[in-house]
Amino acid sequence: MTRRSFLGTLALAAQAAFRNRSKTHVITLSFDDGFHRSSLETVRIFEKHELSACINVIATAHHEDFSEPDEYHRHPVGDFGLWHELAARGHEIMPHGYSHLNLTELSFERATDQILRCLDYFTATLEGFDPAQAVFNFPYNASTPELEAWLGDQVLAFRTGYAQINPLPHAGQKKLICSSHGPGNVDSFLTGEIELFLASRGGWYIFNAHGLDDEGWGPMSSSYLDSLLTRLTSLEHVEVVPAGRALAGL
Repeated sequence: MTRRSFLGTLALAAQAAFRNRSKTHVITLSFDDGFHRSSLETVRIFEKHELSACINVIATAHHEDFSEPDEYHRHPVGDFGLWHELAARGHEIMPHGYSHLNLTELSFERATDQILRCLDYFTATLEGFDPAQAVFNFPYNASTPELEAWLGDQVLAFRTGYAQINPLPHAGQKKLICSSHGPGNVDSFLTGEIELFLASRGGWYIFNAHGLDDEGWGPMSSSYLDSLLTRLTSLEHVEVVPAGRALAGL
């Protein structure tokens, strides 16, 4: 069996697990911005543990004229050749905005135009992408009730902030709330968050990470990610899965 077909089989098994509701604690580690080196290392570590990674990318970040929104984005990013390759290997590639603007600072008309541009770009560029099956990840985890109400009719679901435990994945679930931390290393913070979650009655915990080691806002150590997945995959009541795949087929 090839790696690609193996991960495809793995994805189907993950979906079946959710339909069975056999897991009480669902965890999504969601990596934003699409830094080239970090994304390849993230995928390597997830594949080591026979898991699919969740990577959310800015539609135009690979363009030469892309305007970096802040110092945390000054790292080389992947292009859609890479995203197509990783998606074909079973990883989840989802939209994180057209140009990483804070949509709450724009008019409703301009904000929705940015989202539609992003979804159109993904549809035209990433083979197999379907907005109806996509999770839109708000830049800066910043949204408004008006944008959320409109976006719910455009995509499968959307991710925004901050710091609540979601109900277990279920049909019709649109708004996903995540936790995040930065600008420094997140290892210690995430350890505390995971401990609290595992001690709880359960639900769906989504952590919004970015790059690994020295890349991006709130980076995670590669060695920490490896050790964390080692622990989580050893727990019978825990499932680690990308956001869109958690909702697929429900």
